[in-house]
Formats: sequence, structure tokens, C-alpha cells
Amino acid sequence: MTTPHNPDFKGLPVVVAGLGISGVSAARVLRDLGAEVTVVDGGDGEGLRVRAEQLGEGIAVRLGDGATLPEGTRLVVTSPGWPPNSPLFLAAEAAGVEVWGDVELAWRLRRPLPGTDEPAPWLAVTGTNGKTTTVQMLASILTAAGKRTAAVGNVGVSVLDAVLAEEPYEVLAVELSSYQLHWAPSLRPHSAAVLNLAPDHLDWHGSMEAYAADKGRIYQGNRVACVYNLADPATRALVEEADVEEGCRAVGFGLGSPGPSDFGVVDGLLVDRAFVPDRHKNAAEIGAVSDVHPPAPHNVTNALAAAALARAYGVDTSAVRDGLRAFRPDAHRIAEVAVVGGVTYVDDSKATNTHAAAASLAAYEPVVWIAGGLAKGATFDELVGGAAGRLRAAVLIGEDRALIAEALARHAPDVPVIEAAAGQTGAVAMTEVVRVAAGLAREGDTVLLAPACASMDMFTNYGERGDLFAEAVRAL
Repeated sequence: MTTPHNPDFKGLPVVVAGLGISGVSAARVLRDLGAEVTVVDGGDGEGLRVRAEQLGEGIAVRLGDGATLPEGTRLVVTSPGWPPNSPLFLAAEAAGVEVWGDVELAWRLRRPLPGTDEPAPWLAVTGTNGKTTTVQMLASILTAAGKRTAAVGNVGVSVLDAVLAEEPYEVLAVELSSYQLHWAPSLRPHSAAVLNLAPDHLDWHGSMEAYAADKGRIYQGNRVACVYNLADPATRALVEEADVEEGCRAVGFGLGSPGPSDFGVVDGLLVDRAFVPDRHKNAAEIGAVSDVHPPAPHNVTNALAAAALARAYGVDTSAVRDGLRAFRPDAHRIAEVAVVGGVTYVDDSKATNTHAAAASLAAYEPVVWIAGGLAKGATFDELVGGAAGRLRAAVLIGEDRALIAEALARHAPDVPVIEAAAGQTGAVAMTEVVRVAAGLAREGDTVLLAPACASMDMFTNYGERGDLFAEAVRAL
């Protein structure tokens, strides 16, 4: 089925895969566009039944069978979490039926801005870590420039809600996961950034190569700039492989002094040498490291990536500075909780994989590191080897703590390691963990919760883990 932008869905039999938030949104939008919508989900619990009833009239729901393609289906719209090898998608492929994600549907439904022939441009961000922070920084910069904008996609406002908003947005800052990119074949952003690449979600993608290829889709058709990480050659390789519009440029970002066409740092200043006249001789100050909150190295690179996308769109330097100054990160992202007895306590519970934890550990020295949980197949030798010189001690928790303990024994044998809260969960566990960490820390140290693991073995989610850490610290 070849479908133009703003397609006619009237009478089209469409299957929506998944009764989650994005599935419910897609089903309602498609129904309102006149499609014949059937939602399928392999689950059949009480919560799903309630959600199915809340969909309203005009949407059929089939629970307990997410594998069979209903006869006559012409299009499948999937929620991001469904892997490509799901039986429903294999059946769709065999029947010649296209599969779109919610991002692809939103891209097809964009409408021209009032008085123009063009929809709002998308400035898109992906990467293994830092996506949400970078997109929120970008939205803050665009707001400072006086634009009606929003952080959307895998964060904030649903991308479908954004493109169909009654009062249209002028430009969108769009966070895209590898899942969403996989199912968005016609996406062509104005400009895009890949922040970094590290192994993640390999069970879904099947290999690191497939994961990287899906991340690289974000560069396809870029018009102005493909923004990449100078410290991560894999991101540059994705730019080199991308099919972009004529005149689109590769723009690097990093913590060093920038070359022509790059963003970087000089004497504590954030500098643009890409979007300036005669970039081989000139540069523009766009802010200072001190304008970034917190000014941890990886967060400064996030700010540079956001600035590069904003400048590609045409934002002036003062708006970049003002937007970065106004921005504050979400909870549980390298958030300073308190200073107690000269020891700083930092909550980076969002660091649920080794790449994120490495960035967090690089920001502090010396560190009493709280780590552990569900490893999700990760290994820890590279992480520990890189951080060994910064560690005062380590407090290990969770189901896969032994994996981190073994890496510490190999690469940091002189670092004291204490395993805490064995068999405990929730507030009781975290109170003990913080008590142990406080006993190991000295004045001037940082106690850093950067677990490098998922949380569900001991806590409801990473948010609860961070909240309980903060409560336990304040109780000190």
C-alpha cells in the first residue's frame, strides 16, 4: 500500500498492535480518520479489559491473541515495544501489508503550518543515553527563541498529539528510540543527532549491527545538519552512510576545542564553529559551561548537541545561552540531593546501563559508588576499568551484584567492596545502603547512585529507587 502524506484512511482496515499508551492513542486517531480499527494484544488481564472498554465505540478489540493477522488487514500500526520477529509482523510481511510505528503514522499525518505549504520541522535526537535530557534542552532553547515548541516522541507530549494539536507547533524537538526508528521508514527530519552508541536492546534488534542501523535511520533525508559525537566514531560512520539532501552537513560536537563545522569548548565557553560566516576563521560563543545544569562532562555534550540542532534551525546565540540557563533536568538524572558532613549525595538512578553509569562516574572524584540490580545481560569490566581510579569504595546491591563484584576484583582490587541489603527491598533496603555508603565516605567525596542496572528486582522502577535514595539521604 503506497500512502501519501495526509492519507485517506476512510474505510481502511487497520490493525493496531498493543493496548499501551501509544496503541490507544493511535487507535483513537485512526478511528477518527474513518479507519476500521482492530486493536490486538496478547494479554488478557483485567487492566487491559478496562482499557479496552475505555477506547469507546468504533474500535474492535481482540485480547489474548496478538499473533494472528485479521483477514483483510491493509495496514498494521505497532507500539514501539513489539519486536520485529513477532508473528503478527511476519504474517503481515507474508501478506504484503505494511507495518508502521506511531512515529511513522504521525509523520504521515503532519499538516502545513498556517500560511505555508510546509509542516512544522522536526529536530530529532537518538542515542543510547542522554536523549531525553538533550531533547528537553533543545525545547528550552527553542522556547527561549520565541518558538511554539514541545519535547515530544519518547518523552513529554505524544508525537501524534503534537502533530494533530489544535494550535500547531512551529517546530518540534523529537526524541526517538531505536524501536520507533525501526518502524518509521519515511521519516525525514530537518536535522538530527545521534548522541552515542553502546550495546543496548540487543534482544529486540538481534545484533549490534541491526541496533546501529536503526539508530542511523534518523539521518535519512536530513536537510541541514547531521549532528554526531566526535568522541564516538560509530556515530560519524552512521552520518557517512546516510542518504541526505544535497547541502546537508556533518556537524560534530565534543568537549575539546572545535574544528570548522564543529561545536566544542574553549576556556569554559561553549563555541559554535559550524553556523557562522567563514567557519574556518571564525567562531561564535553560545554560552558557558556554567550555564549547563549540572555541568558534568556528559551533560555538557548533551548541551552542545542540543545547541547544534537549534543553530541548524536558525536560532541565535543568545537564545541558546538563555535556553540552557533556564533548563533543569528531570529527577534521577545526576541530581544533587544534599551535602551532609562534607559529602555530596547524587541521584543518577536513571543510569540503568553501563554506558550511562560510565558517564556519571566520569563526572565525580572520589566516589563511593552504589551499583547493582538487574544486569540485563551486561558485562562490567570496561565500566569498572575506566572508573577504577575514581572509586573510594563500592556498595553493591541487587540480584546481579556478583557480576560487578567480580569486575571490581579484576580491575580495582584495592577498592573496598561491601554488599548491602541482601534479601531486602524498598525503603528498608535503601536505608541500609545509604547508611553503609555514608560510613565509607570522607569529606569531599561523592556518594553516587549510578546503578548500571535495572531496578525491578528491589524497587518498582528507577524512579522509586531514586526517591528512596533521596529520602534516606535526607534522613541522615
